[in-house]
Amino acid sequence: MITPTQNIQHLTKKNWDKANAVLLKKTLSEFAHELLIQPVSKGNNSYIVSSPDKKTEYTFEATILALNHWSIPVDSIKRTIEGRNCPLRLLEFIIEFKDILGISSSLLPTYLEEITSTLYSTAYKIANEKYTSKDLLALDYQIIEHAMTEGHPCFVANSGKNGFNIDDFEAFSPEANTPVKLLWIAGNKSRATFTAIDTLDYQQVLQQELSAENITAFENILKSQDLNSEDYYFFPVHPWQWFNKLALIFAQDIAESNLVCLRYGDDDYSAQQSIRTFFNTSSPEKFYAKTALSVINMGFMRGLSPYYMESTPAITEWVANLVENDSYLQQKGFTLLGEVATIGYRNFLYEPLGRSIPHNKMLATLWRESPIPKLSEGQSIMTMAALLHIDQSGSAFIVDLIEKSGISAKSWINHYLDAYLSPLLHCFYEHEMVFMPHGENLILILENHIPIKAIMKDITEEVMLFNGQIPLPEKVKRIHIDMKEPLKILCIFNDIFQFYFRFLSAILSESKTLSEEDFWSAVADCIHQYQLSQPHLHEQFKKYDLFVSEFDSCCLNRLQLRNNKQMLDLADPPESLQFVGKLKNPIAVFSETLNPVLD
Repeated sequence: MITPTQNIQHLTKKNWDKANAVLLKKTLSEFAHELLIQPVSKGNNSYIVSSPDKKTEYTFEATILALNHWSIPVDSIKRTIEGRNCPLRLLEFIIEFKDILGISSSLLPTYLEEITSTLYSTAYKIANEKYTSKDLLALDYQIIEHAMTEGHPCFVANSGKNGFNIDDFEAFSPEANTPVKLLWIAGNKSRATFTAIDTLDYQQVLQQELSAENITAFENILKSQDLNSEDYYFFPVHPWQWFNKLALIFAQDIAESNLVCLRYGDDDYSAQQSIRTFFNTSSPEKFYAKTALSVINMGFMRGLSPYYMESTPAITEWVANLVENDSYLQQKGFTLLGEVATIGYRNFLYEPLGRSIPHNKMLATLWRESPIPKLSEGQSIMTMAALLHIDQSGSAFIVDLIEKSGISAKSWINHYLDAYLSPLLHCFYEHEMVFMPHGENLILILENHIPIKAIMKDITEEVMLFNGQIPLPEKVKRIHIDMKEPLKILCIFNDIFQFYFRFLSAILSESKTLSEEDFWSAVADCIHQYQLSQPHLHEQFKKYDLFVSEFDSCCLNRLQLRNNKQMLDLADPPESLQFVGKLKNPIAVFSETLNPVLD
């Protein structure tokens, strides 16, 4: 039996103090970046922030880098209340500044709960670090995946998992990385829909994902209940979802044998950073399984819509076909992890209340390709989130990675940009198509510790097509977004420059590995080389100019503070975005020397 304190051994004052310090540093940096707080300079790189009632003061040192990035040494942060030194406590900071942050009183408790959960997760990772950044150089994809401690680099409340208890955290969180066996159920075909790419059918998925013995056992369970297996689809669900949601919300379906619980599958899976997606560790070449999970994590209930699942393989096929038939993308080795098959189960009781409500996103499964079959001998893979990883001793993984590669930092970054940025530029300028290319959504293929290719994942929920002239099949039409012209280029400025390169450049600069100027010069050069290689897109380059002096800043924490239960209106995501202030474009200074193609 699990004792009441067994899974909270990481909650020591030492770990809690460090977790608060690390996350308060991030909060000060990101809230200053988003102009939520305005630190006052005291000279000599020293700053002060006072609470609205002037009783509490935070002082710290900071260097302001490109894109208004506040580089703050964690040890420099001090907190005083009416002149008395006090411990750093992030929850108290949020309460002290709640009026400035603009979060509603009705949402504040839920936000504090998500902050607490993030602190809990951070303390866990502090207590359970197994590998240094140097150690990770010799370790495989999944070990690197689970060594990541940062979460989304912009969001402060980024490890919520609201809904998990402490035992669930130990059993199912990516941080704990406990092997998970997925629970298989049978859904009657009157309510369940299987959809796949043209080259895949239900029996092929089943025979790949399950042993013959498993399939026979499942059929026998149905037979023992006088049910015909031909009337059902078998599919895996998250064990937490079954015990906490499905057995209750779908009780009528279970009672009427439209939904039948089978048993656990044989394979072990590992929860990925995205929490509801599982990698098969027993057979790494098999598909990932993405499952509905009704917990709130980083501003969304992590359900899966059975209605969206019906169009997912069609979108995968259309996007993959575009990528595979584009010679430039093929030259760069850019590829996707296809979301190749889905099963969605509709809840007829709740469906009339609206397809978008959480109750109608509780039961669906998506199978995604594994990257393992895409590798050649001598190649390794890692999540791009690894490039922002800093271990508990303060060592940056990317610094060790560059050193191990044996080439210069500038050369390494050039290789990385060619693998990552060049294909994304082409997708935007040639096809007016963008992904959500943050660290957790992208896998890097490396040879000799040097990036050579990029693999995009989480395609169908994130891809957007702006070009309304391209004819789309009916099931693919939902990827077309009618976005206002000025917002389109911000998908590069914000999603790549602000939300990722800002942090990567800061780590390289802080570690004295590569100066800010050299990093952004490399970015500018990558863009320039791409433009030179595609002269037929001259007008597009002028229309969407990446060398303008400044751009609108998209503020993600403001988005979460406004509504931490659902940050975006999924029917019209662009309209939900929060833009406050302008950011100076760090590559604008290179426009004259590098950009004659636009003259």
